[in-house]
Amino acid sequence: MNTISPQYKIDTLISEKKIKARISELGTEINSFYKDTSKLLVVGLLRGSFIFIADLVREFQIPVEIDFMTVSSYGNAMQSSNNVRILTDLNTDIKNVDVLLVEDIIDTGHTLNQVIKLLKNRNPNSLEVCCLLNKYSRRETPINSKWIGFDIPDEFVVGYGIDFAQDNRHLPYIGKVII
Repeated sequence: MNTISPQYKIDTLISEKKIKARISELGTEINSFYKDTSKLLVVGLLRGSFIFIADLVREFQIPVEIDFMTVSSYGNAMQSSNNVRILTDLNTDIKNVDVLLVEDIIDTGHTLNQVIKLLKNRNPNSLEVCCLLNKYSRRETPINSKWIGFDIPDEFVVGYGIDFAQDNRHLPYIGKVII
């Protein structure tokens, strides 16, 4: 157990070594899937996905462009408000483009569902989802993620880009918060 803050503790849920190994596997699978594409646009949902995206795209052997959206449904709380706000939209036109939407964690599915609807209305050639963490037990809206890093239990997690009130993104592992 690691003491990070006087208010809570963090137990390691997924080690840095396991994350690196799984990202390598995901890179191989995604390379194979998109081997015939002329260019892949990776769309990251900020802020939690930025470390995952950086490590994931380094595994690619295909032409790739990266863009980001900033969406919010948590604020500083430990549970989603289900009130999804698009704070920053894409700078790239995705019409007739192969798009890989990368998310740090899929929880209830409300945020990702709204982003997927928005992007599909922009007529990409294809739109697939890759998430680092899948918390299926909390799902309220069906989401089809083609690639999943890890299925996790219903725990509040931090690390590897994922925060709690903007803290603990820097941790090289995924940890569960214990209050």
